[in-house]
Amino acid sequence: MTHLATTTEATCRDERTAVDKAVSLLLSFGEEAYDGLGVSELARRADMSKSTAFRLLGMLQRNGVVERTGNAYRLGARLHELGQQVYTPEHDRIRELATPFLIELYDLTHQTAHLAVLHGVDVLYLNKLYGPHTVPPPSRVGRRAPAHCTAGGKILLAYGHETPRDDDPLVRRTPRSLTDPAMLRRHLAVVREHGVAFDDEEARPGLRCVAAPIFASPGRPVAALSVCAPTMRFNARAHPAAVRQVAHAASRAFAGQLRAAGRSA
Repeated sequence: MTHLATTTEATCRDERTAVDKAVSLLLSFGEEAYDGLGVSELARRADMSKSTAFRLLGMLQRNGVVERTGNAYRLGARLHELGQQVYTPEHDRIRELATPFLIELYDLTHQTAHLAVLHGVDVLYLNKLYGPHTVPPPSRVGRRAPAHCTAGGKILLAYGHETPRDDDPLVRRTPRSLTDPAMLRRHLAVVREHGVAFDDEEARPGLRCVAAPIFASPGRPVAALSVCAPTMRFNARAHPAAVRQVAHAASRAFAGQLRAAGRSA
């Protein structure tokens, strides 16, 4: 019995190790997720031998998580399908209703505009319109970012029911990122008072952002609209005013939809 338990424990340890290595390989694709990378480069990035990388890539390929194109590998359709499951029907509804306002925000500012929701301690980007940036925002549609490092995340945290505890670890993206939970809580109280949040080079050096909430009902934000611009081109008066204006209009549209849904129920 003891021998069997020991064998089982060893097998579990081996399986966890294999999973860790497979995840490391998937994360190693980085910006080349579509174009693909060779086994040697993936092995180097994932810090494993070429033979181990080749074996794991074969397993991932059989499961549709990666695809082989010539001598290179790229992320496969199955992984994309799994990623789509992060979205909920509610996210689709938010994106459908808020995207016209995102377009309006871009037209007013001609800078990168985001639509984001809170996903745990992160923000999840539902849509993005690109501006002409010399310092590109690190955001991508369908990807997440630490909420406390972004304007959109901070405005949603400010109205949320949960605030970071003193023992909660906070990621530092740049030297300006707020990583002290007590300091962040004080900052969020100010954000809630003013109704807008700023990211002052907290997610990427040289980039500033401002965000405002979209409310479905008083005090309950469903999403955030934000604008990002290089620090030297960020208009401290015009950009916050535009975000407030458009977010307010979007809130009226969401509230109207809720009232209409209530009448038809």
